[in-house]
Amino acid sequence: MNVIETGIAGLLLIEPRAFGDERGFFMESWNERTFAKQGIDARFVQDNHSRSARGVLRGLHYQIGSAQQGKLVRVTRGRVFDVAVDLRRSSPSFGRWAGFEISGENQRMLWIPPGFAHGFVTLEDETDFFYKCTDFYSPEHERSVLWNDPTIGIEWPLDGLTPTLSPKDAAAPAFADAETLP
Repeated sequence: MNVIETGIAGLLLIEPRAFGDERGFFMESWNERTFAKQGIDARFVQDNHSRSARGVLRGLHYQIGSAQQGKLVRVTRGRVFDVAVDLRRSSPSFGRWAGFEISGENQRMLWIPPGFAHGFVTLEDETDFFYKCTDFYSPEHERSVLWNDPTIGIEWPLDGLTPTLSPKDAAAPAFADAETLP
């Protein structure tokens, strides 16, 4: 696999090796030994799957305290613009974001270590988004940051589209008011 550093410590774009022929393709989406050799030493406890119509924006979500989550994300059908925001106060990239197009076609994955807010917008109908988590979902530890906070300045590729948000995401606090991590 090809591992691409993103300019934000720990946040990695991954291009797995796929073996294809006239029947389709085969690839490993997770192999503990292979990923550990690349510096991703994660124990996953929960897998999640969402399907969304074009223009659905989910995020920016994270968990605090002992329930912080690392996530390995990928798309099996459709396309997303996937974003991670560094919320680690001690990081030189605190408050910076990185975004990447991930799709069923390009088969890219993104490793988002604990300490980041995460979100994505779907660029096609019926997009299937999968992610592995290093800790369980914990409602009492869940937090969010407003998806379009001008302080962060995420350049979402909306092409004039108004995103579809959950009420919770629409009411998320601004970055300045969000609970960040040590």
